[in-house]
Amino acid sequence: MKLVWEGVSVKEKNSGWGRTLIEFVVMLVVVIVAVQLLVKFVVSKDIVSGPSMQTTLENGDRLYSLRHKQVKRDDIVVIDAPDDPGALYIKRVIGMPGDTIRFKNDVLYLNGKRTAEPYLDRAFAKKEIASYATKEGMDPSSIKFTINFNIATWPSTKSKTVPKDSYFVMGDNRLISKDSRSFGFVKKNKVQSVVVWRYWPLNQMKIF
Repeated sequence: MKLVWEGVSVKEKNSGWGRTLIEFVVMLVVVIVAVQLLVKFVVSKDIVSGPSMQTTLENGDRLYSLRHKQVKRDDIVVIDAPDDPGALYIKRVIGMPGDTIRFKNDVLYLNGKRTAEPYLDRAFAKKEIASYATKEGMDPSSIKFTINFNIATWPSTKSKTVPKDSYFVMGDNRLISKDSRSFGFVKKNKVQSVVVWRYWPLNQMKIF
């Protein structure tokens, strides 16, 4: 009786381990598929390439962004590059549908009101202006970090307001950024995702 009982016990134990292994494999497959779907349809991992968003973002920064997130003013977004098929740009939303936009003497006037841009690094801007002036042989006082313009008369926009389902975007490094000043408004369906977290470098982690 004892030998029979032990044999049955071992068999049941082995059967239990088999079920556990199968359950683990199934769970692992489900997790992998869920992560893949999450990355494809909800979350995007992006790497910053270039200096156009300095000093907010630096070349090589690694980001998480959310697809289908509602876009708000001042959001940092990943967009399809209008002038470079297949490429992506990272820019900041300055103007929402219906907004009027103009810059004068490095001041943003949004819907006719002077609007602060706290995300800009003024010390960095001053340094960049000095460097640009030296390179071009110009007087620094004649250079604006953000060139004077009005979307109503600017060649790439020529619209009194930002059109419906469109955004006006700019890079934070205004002297070198290629943005709506050169390629015009960005359609809503060309926004891939909204940046929410910089996870690398570790000492520069930040939630946006």
